[in-house]
Amino acid sequence: MTDYINSNLGKDGLTGVPVKVSGLVQYQSGSIVSREIVKKPTGTVTLFAFDAGQGLSEHTAPFDALVQVIDGEGEITINGVSNIVKAGEIILMPANEPHAVKADKPFKMILTMIRS
Repeated sequence: MTDYINSNLGKDGLTGVPVKVSGLVQYQSGSIVSREIVKKPTGTVTLFAFDAGQGLSEHTAPFDALVQVIDGEGEITINGVSNIVKAGEIILMPANEPHAVKADKPFKMILTMIRS
């Protein structure tokens, strides 16, 4: 079985095996760390780790974006409305709507963008 798994991991080392998602990206002091897990013409899946005090300024994206918080707690503002999101929660950021991300405390999230 190990030979099968090792020969089918793919170049990303993730394909076909279970992994603990929160361990795939680590906090770094004073930084935002990201790791792209899936990059296809139809969409992306990216992990982020935000240290306290870090964030992404208000911007828009041409596609809907689903955020799943996997550790800690953050603030996501959509169209001027602030939302506190915690581990285990999701929030959908609609296409072309201004949004921002802020970490008062360290938190990790998965960002899934589906192009349509």
